[in-house]
Amino acid sequence: MDEHPDDVAAANRPAANIAASIPAAIAALPRFRLFDEPSPLHPLTRFSAALGGGADVWIKREDLLPLAFGGNKLRNLEFLVGAALAEETDALVTSGRRWSNHCRLTAAAGAKAGLAVHLVLSGPPVTPPGPNERLDRMLGAIVHVSATDARADREALVEEVVGSLRSAGHRPYLVPVGGSGAVGAAGQELAGLELAAQARSLGISPEAVILPSATGGTQAGVLVGLRLGGLATRLEGIAVASPPAELVPVIGRLLEGLEPLTGLRVDPAEIDLDGSHLGRAYGIPTSAASEAAELLARTEGILVDPIYTAKALAALIAGVRSGRLTGTVVFWHAGGTPGLFENLAGAAGT
Repeated sequence: MDEHPDDVAAANRPAANIAASIPAAIAALPRFRLFDEPSPLHPLTRFSAALGGGADVWIKREDLLPLAFGGNKLRNLEFLVGAALAEETDALVTSGRRWSNHCRLTAAAGAKAGLAVHLVLSGPPVTPPGPNERLDRMLGAIVHVSATDARADREALVEEVVGSLRSAGHRPYLVPVGGSGAVGAAGQELAGLELAAQARSLGISPEAVILPSATGGTQAGVLVGLRLGGLATRLEGIAVASPPAELVPVIGRLLEGLEPLTGLRVDPAEIDLDGSHLGRAYGIPTSAASEAAELLARTEGILVDPIYTAKALAALIAGVRSGRLTGTVVFWHAGGTPGLFENLAGAAGT
């Protein structure tokens, strides 16, 4: 299988930028740059061979973005931090599960921007704290842990934290869970444009892009970006946190929210979300995900976390082995490496 080594290197240089393709409304949004170069796109030759050679699998390495172990949420945060700075706020407040990539990267982005960061994590508190919570604190975030894992308890604590900050004279900016919403998803739209530019540079035409979908912002933004970039590639989201019945309407609303920013309407019928790899609950690994992670590690030396990315990888493997996925397939490595070290025993909830 031809790895196109020279072409791959060229496609992943800063020259493969997308500045001329960015819609004017998005280019006009406040943006705080957190990285400069495209995340790499390269083939998985030995992994593809291990799957029988029925598909030429490539990987988009969002995990290699430069801050705090990387991850695709840095794309959302460029625009969310930009909005916070434009509003002259002095603190970011957001929330998530204790292993949240979004929370860790919000802490990193806030540190880089000089903003205080308050993170509200689902409880109950864990002793000793897990690796993501320790990283959150190392990055300077003030961590608040709710008493239970109930979403209502976490949301109530968010309101309490925001209220306390305002009472103390601060100007907090509330970042939505997962950094989703149209402003955050705009960053993912640029990721889709970036992939389209890289594919053109390499002369490949992906049949499908497979990505983990938790809060919907990545799936919505990348889908719009692919279409803006002229790729008709099928985008398959793999539900890793919520069942499709809950997440599809969220993605639909995000597509609507992106339309004024991009000038492009994407038919909600294009929302392709597979819920068959969710397992018992969010944060609980599946045997298929564990096997998928081992196969990628042992053929390519690339690690994926068990919470998000491995479940999407398991879906890709199942699709290739069944013959449903053929041709060039891109796997979207969203990041989450510290999740490998979380104690997930008894994990549940969203």
